[in-house]
Amino acid sequence: MTTLTPAAAADRTGVSIDTLRYYEREGLIGPIQRSAGGRREYTEDDLFRIGLVTCFREAGLGIADLRGFVAILRAEHPPQERVAFLRERRAALEQRVTALCRAMEVLDEKIAYYS
Repeated sequence: MTTLTPAAAADRTGVSIDTLRYYEREGLIGPIQRSAGGRREYTEDDLFRIGLVTCFREAGLGIADLRGFVAILRAEHPPQERVAFLRERRAALEQRVTALCRAMEVLDEKIAYYS
């Protein structure tokens, strides 16, 4: 199995090494395997989880939400619980998108007014 150094994992995922460590400390990823010398070694599965966490963070989910989702995944809850969690977060995101669209319309009106 191919593994990546922290720097290579950071490069591949687009997050900093500090962020990788933070995600691990918060229990959002990992535990990350270590080499005989104690260095972290990231697998493709780790990179997938990092990508998922990053996507959810960009969607506005907080650390508590992410911890909740990771707990659902790790405890192997029924798929319905995972789906319910994701649907709730999607609905909240949809509300944010609607609010952002309204804000952009107001900004566009003001730009047109002041132009």
